[in-house]
Amino acid sequence: MKSVWCVVKLQFEDGVRMSHSSILVLGSVNVDLVAHGERLPAPGETVIGAEFFQAAGGKGANQAVAAARLSCDEVTLIAAVGDDAFGKQSLLGFQQENLLMDYVKVVRGAATGVALIMVDQQGENCISVASGANSNLRPGDVAAISDEVFQSARVFLTCLESPWATVAAALRRARDAKMTTILNPAPASRELATHPMLRSVDILTPNQGEAELLAGCRIEGERDLAVAGETLRGAGVGRVVFTLGSRGAAIYDGTLTCLPASAADVVDTTAAGDAFNGALASGIADGKELAEAVRYAIVTAGLAVSKTGAQPSLPSRTQVETRFAQP
Repeated sequence: MKSVWCVVKLQFEDGVRMSHSSILVLGSVNVDLVAHGERLPAPGETVIGAEFFQAAGGKGANQAVAAARLSCDEVTLIAAVGDDAFGKQSLLGFQQENLLMDYVKVVRGAATGVALIMVDQQGENCISVASGANSNLRPGDVAAISDEVFQSARVFLTCLESPWATVAAALRRARDAKMTTILNPAPASRELATHPMLRSVDILTPNQGEAELLAGCRIEGERDLAVAGETLRGAGVGRVVFTLGSRGAAIYDGTLTCLPASAADVVDTTAAGDAFNGALASGIADGKELAEAVRYAIVTAGLAVSKTGAQPSLPSRTQVETRFAQP
């Protein structure tokens, strides 16, 4: 498949326009196809849904949009889309969010990634992803980005919906450029626990299930969080930020610091983790200390789960700062 870099105009063009931002996000771009129902189906079962809608998604895109809505500086997305209708919709959406798209690759003949999402009445979800063009984001694409782009940015954020070799290459470049590197280890795999890419990660942000898988232990309380955190730091990670849903978050950097959740009326948890990670990157890029940036991310995630959809639920800077300022 032939691919080209995208520029802001929705055209295929050669050459790359040089732009710089404080946050770089590498990750997936998907279109979310969402069905709401009373409950999630069991294997082999058909459940009648109550509502269907389509929305922009993908962990990389969601995190980039979350950061862009909260940041004073620009955010650059490194990703791949297909040359189909979903790809064109995605590019238009990024333009409207003021994301820098110099390094969004358009893959000719490929389908844009799709996520099939089911959401129950409690807002819990299950997701199946067809990666499509996301699997065409290569280490060579990272190598083609100029040193100046990495050296001028402060925070690099990524997840595991892109090919691991590409993620690892980008983490190494970001670490070499002395950026703060954040890895959201989703979707999680036990193989990550021994992968050398962890040595390039300043901040790992697993949820409880991901942390249990990576650390190889059950987490039932604060002592277990500390054990998991020490295991992950032993694998090369600088610090661990556990995202714990309705219980807030916890930071492990040799000692455990637990931070409470923000009050929220849960409607849809689809974008909770992405909102958290985008806000964490934005907070750190703005100069916040880690604990303050995590509190900022908790508030952002609390606002996101109160609305339906992934990117449609991501709050603005004004909304987050208003809630963040409340006692």
